[in-house]
Amino acid sequence: MSTETKDQELVQKYLAQRDEESFRQLYRRHTPALYGLALRLCRVESDAQDAIQESWIRACTALSSFQWRSTLRTWLTGILINCIREQLRKRNDKNETDCLIDEGTLVVDTMRSELNVEQAIARLPDGYRHVLTLHDIAGYTHEEISTLLDISIGSSKSQLHHARRAFRKLFVEGHRNGRIRRGP
Repeated sequence: MSTETKDQELVQKYLAQRDEESFRQLYRRHTPALYGLALRLCRVESDAQDAIQESWIRACTALSSFQWRSTLRTWLTGILINCIREQLRKRNDKNETDCLIDEGTLVVDTMRSELNVEQAIARLPDGYRHVLTLHDIAGYTHEEISTLLDISIGSSKSQLHHARRAFRKLFVEGHRNGRIRRGP
């Protein structure tokens, strides 16, 4: 049985009977991937946990209107991204959705102790980090990213290009300064 078919059965059972076991199975199937994504998109672990919790609350509320035009995982990812964006807005972060910052404005703090790949990604501006994570780590296409982030395909491609350049700059400067180590 395919993942999507199993998801549909679990959702139908959950909606028809408010079956807790069906919900638990959906939660166990999708939360690890969503949490990994949330950790990469958020700068703080507690924010990732809050976003996951809020995502599931919203998903349960809207599940009856889900039309299966995408996989359940993609739909849940969209909800998660919206929750994270709202967290950022509440903190008055700078224009997270249109983060087309010239990489020259990216400040590299060379005084920090050990910087690894995950830390370098975490230091990217939000828009860059989101597109890079969704495309290069989670494997979404630019078309899917444009839908998830509500940006144009061209913006997705542009932000990915700038994100990769900014990442290389952070990574190379970290190596020059002896601040980056390989592995955890």
